[in-house]
Amino acid sequence: MKLNEVGLKDTKIWEDAGFALPQFDRAAITKKTKEHPFWVHFGAGNIFRAFQANVIQNLLNDGVLDRGLIVAEGFDYEIIEKMYKPHDDYGIVVTLKADGTVDKTVVGSVVESVTVDSENETDFARLKEIFENDSLQMVSFTITEKGYSLVNGRGEMLPSVQADMKNGPEKPESYIGKVVSLLYTRFLSGEKPIAMVSMDNCSHNGTKLYEAVEAFAKQWEEAALVKEGFHAYINDPKKVSFPWTMIDKITPRPDPSVRDILANDGVEELDPVITSKNTYVAPFVNAEECEYLVIEDAFPNGRPELEKGGLMFTTRETVDKVEKMKVCTCLNPLHTALAIFGCLLDYDLISKEMKNPALKKLVEGIGYKEGLPVVINPGILDPKTFIDQVLNVRIPNPFMPDTPQRIATDTSQKLAIRFGETIKAYEASDSLNVNDLKLIPLVFAGWCRYLMAIDDQGKAFTLSSDPLLDTVCPYVKDIQLGDTAGAATVLKPILENKKIFGVDLYEIGMAEKVCQYFTELIAGPGAVQKTLEKYVG
Repeated sequence: MKLNEVGLKDTKIWEDAGFALPQFDRAAITKKTKEHPFWVHFGAGNIFRAFQANVIQNLLNDGVLDRGLIVAEGFDYEIIEKMYKPHDDYGIVVTLKADGTVDKTVVGSVVESVTVDSENETDFARLKEIFENDSLQMVSFTITEKGYSLVNGRGEMLPSVQADMKNGPEKPESYIGKVVSLLYTRFLSGEKPIAMVSMDNCSHNGTKLYEAVEAFAKQWEEAALVKEGFHAYINDPKKVSFPWTMIDKITPRPDPSVRDILANDGVEELDPVITSKNTYVAPFVNAEECEYLVIEDAFPNGRPELEKGGLMFTTRETVDKVEKMKVCTCLNPLHTALAIFGCLLDYDLISKEMKNPALKKLVEGIGYKEGLPVVINPGILDPKTFIDQVLNVRIPNPFMPDTPQRIATDTSQKLAIRFGETIKAYEASDSLNVNDLKLIPLVFAGWCRYLMAIDDQGKAFTLSSDPLLDTVCPYVKDIQLGDTAGAATVLKPILENKKIFGVDLYEIGMAEKVCQYFTELIAGPGAVQKTLEKYVG
């Protein structure tokens, strides 16, 4: 059973093994897609393969659509060369359900894959051809938040961006430079309308994409590197839109246990590829069954009926409310709390943490008691129902191979949004009091305890990557378990940092509580679990 055009001709062997197969004429769909593309997606990673590609497959199966997807990869070309091409752009999506069952789907909705490489004349010419096509309605992105940045961590313009700003759209090096070059091609072909849709998991993602694109368009026009009017084209929402979106679907990296399931079914050549850029890709992706994609309905060239595939189209204001609901209360803060304490308590899976009564009560308290009172109901999704699903279905799913160590990555960059916004809402409220928050400060204390890189039994562990580790870790490096006298005083430079927490914890009167918790968390081996049990009751 080989995952390619030839191997899939024997449909019976695949179906007998429990695989759902494409139910459409892929050759006809491919031909029509290449002639009249409607959607090209930048970012060939797991979220795209498990979510957007699967949605389009379902719509093709149902006859709602008659064209598929084109995927373009601009960061790691080896994903296309070593994974998409050898499998004729097919992929396998394994949906891991909370009841222990799995759904296995061969996805064939991606009918063309290209690199976003201006040095690859064939691929870049093909992308220009796609962007010139009247039929193109949407260009979407899952390139991570870093993909939109034109500067490095020190705020300095990236060398590739600097070169592109100077040299113009002819042969750009940077990711966004290439995107803007392609948009310029569409501008030259008649100022054709297009929706540029960021689907990355970051707030106001459409604005992040717009600001990066606009910076190039402005500089190029001012330097007379492009024709006059290009900057105005980018800024005309009737021609080019940058909708906001909220995406939510957990897609951990391909797991060996899932590979074993597929291998036992008889699927061949399942070994992952680790590229030279350290991307881990396999012929399959594993993902949870829950998924949400809420999109601002701003499509100047129209769009197909994607709502029939479960995507939700609404206003920008509603997208913002859904985003805040998820990121500030109903999912991300709960994940971060579990990540911090999961590392301290030596858990290797997030799902296992929900079997610890203290950790379960911790996230229930953060979600229902402390967070929910300040959530604005977006209408399109009910916050309590969302939390119910997160706590009862999604996080406890024993078949989701997601780790606290992965989620603990970049925690210093997440705390201000995931908890700081709730604190600010309490401060602004006439009926709520910041002093009533008990569990959010416990998470802050837990993070400071985590920075010691010593688990609850006193053993050293490796901290997940985070750009502020070199800044914050030195403050706690000399603290020993059991050495509680005055230990909390060393936290002051951390707790007063508004960039980390969104507020100065001393100014709002929360620092003393965090320090008290921290002192208890370092009392000795086992103190983390004991402190949790003491305060979550």
